Amino acid sequence: MAKNDATKTIQVKLVKSPIGYEQSQKDTVRALGLRKMHQTVDHTDSAVIRGMINKVRHLVAVTE
Repeated sequence: MAKNDATKTIQVKLVKSPIGYEQSQKDTVRALGLRKMHQTVDHTDSAVIRGMINKVRHLVAVTE
């Protein structure tokens, strides 16, 4: 049985505070599940999550 690309996970870490940025970017960080600085969360690698990460790429670090 071959692995599906949807089963891949990525780690997202908040490395910069969203204070001082637009409310939509703050909301995106919260929607990713990031509440505190240097917190890491795991997400499945999907187009939706990649789009959210792209919006706040200056605030987060991604590990595949």
